[in-house]
Amino acid sequence: MMSRDGKKTPSSNPNFIGVLELDKTILQERLGKNSDVLFREFKLKKSNVSCLLIFLNGLCNRKTIDKDILPVLLEPFDSDDLELLKLTGKIDFIKKYLLPISEIKDTNSIENVTSKILTGNAALLIDGCENALILGIKEEKTRSIEEPPSESVVRGPRLGFTESLSVNMGILRNSAENKDLIMLELTVGKRAKKSLVISYLNEIVNPRLLEEIKRRINKIDIDYVADSGYVEQLVEDNFLSPFPQVQSTERPDRVMAALMEGRVAILLDGSPFALIAPVTFSMLLQSPDDYYERWIPGTLVRNLRLMAAIISLLGPSLYISFISFHPGLIPTKLAMSIAGSREGVPFPAFIEALMMEISIEILREAGLRLPKPIGQAIGIVGGLIIGEAAVRAGIVSSIMIIVVALTAISSFAIPQYNAGIALRYLRFVSMIFAATLGLYGVTLFFLLLCSHLVRLESFGVPYTSPAVPFRFKDMKDFLIRAPIAMMQRRPSILETKDPKRKK
Repeated sequence: MMSRDGKKTPSSNPNFIGVLELDKTILQERLGKNSDVLFREFKLKKSNVSCLLIFLNGLCNRKTIDKDILPVLLEPFDSDDLELLKLTGKIDFIKKYLLPISEIKDTNSIENVTSKILTGNAALLIDGCENALILGIKEEKTRSIEEPPSESVVRGPRLGFTESLSVNMGILRNSAENKDLIMLELTVGKRAKKSLVISYLNEIVNPRLLEEIKRRINKIDIDYVADSGYVEQLVEDNFLSPFPQVQSTERPDRVMAALMEGRVAILLDGSPFALIAPVTFSMLLQSPDDYYERWIPGTLVRNLRLMAAIISLLGPSLYISFISFHPGLIPTKLAMSIAGSREGVPFPAFIEALMMEISIEILREAGLRLPKPIGQAIGIVGGLIIGEAAVRAGIVSSIMIIVVALTAISSFAIPQYNAGIALRYLRFVSMIFAATLGLYGVTLFFLLLCSHLVRLESFGVPYTSPAVPFRFKDMKDFLIRAPIAMMQRRPSILETKDPKRKK
């Protein structure tokens, strides 16, 4: 704002002036007419020095203000106080000798003070001082630390992230004592700012990978980042791909294991989900249980999940192609059994499968959106009732119910929810290919999918590694989970500073 004579008015100045009334007016304009922004004026130690404390009601710790800050600032001066005030100046005197707070910073920037107040800190302005003091008295409101509901394990830590960034950083620090664990804080969001932390192990991470992640995060240009899912979508390589290119997790042990491999974790304030980058497709089928159990059961369960992923993707399409195009490939007795169950069904196999798959997806979505006790009942009872009624009415065959049920159960075996979603919806595409070209269509779909996966990257790392490009050394943690004693090297595709795990 300019005055008539062309000079800047106080409200357009980016820094404080040092006149309390004018600085107060500027902050009131910046913060707006909000009833939860409180301005507390008082005299420093009952002297002639006017002060102003600004804080946000509901985010600041009012007990700290009332018991630790105001009583100290309002207590009368003694001779020692006056002497120290003359020697140090107002700002240093308050910082060093008065306020019993661990986090105090001074700044001249109005924008910085406004931002800190809106995120729960308090600001102290002193008449005659061009700097304001920022008091770190934000009241952390978070739920208790508990087991993450989206990633249950049989054996392992029962610990999950919360919505508080500081708590999550503390959990990660507590997971492993390491001086090289770096927490780099950035800010995202143009209109509503949020804190974001990039976490990595400085002695391991590839510097090029780290710089690329920083670059993509700094390029985020959006008003408000509500959840880490926003960050995931804004930094991924190919937004048209159905597959997640960043791994999300609520488990600190999974994050720490990824950091030890040379990957980078991203934590966002207000979100219990951490992001891990880069990611490969094989990581989405892995679970912490694979490493907490011995290597033989870990390997068997991992391959069982891979089989479940294939069934989830291709189960109905293989059924459609065999029934509609290649019944001669089915054993005679089985073919006769299927033909008997389909007798009287008025729809072709594709329509039959499509109706049941859509019904299952609707039931699954309804079960998620309803309250937990009701949702579980709707999912189980609804599926049984609809399936039984459809068979009795002769709309679908009993063999179709078996195929759809096996497919649905297989999709639940995939540890990562977003990877399961990708396979569930690609299942419909494979069904269309099967209904059009039979087994040739299923083969064509699978080849196109493999071609897409081979071309896909996550922050420069091939999505299908270590299979493509083939890296024999990394195969110890792919289809086979080798004994931990044999896994002495980090994934070579990450090109880490220290490729060897210390033993």
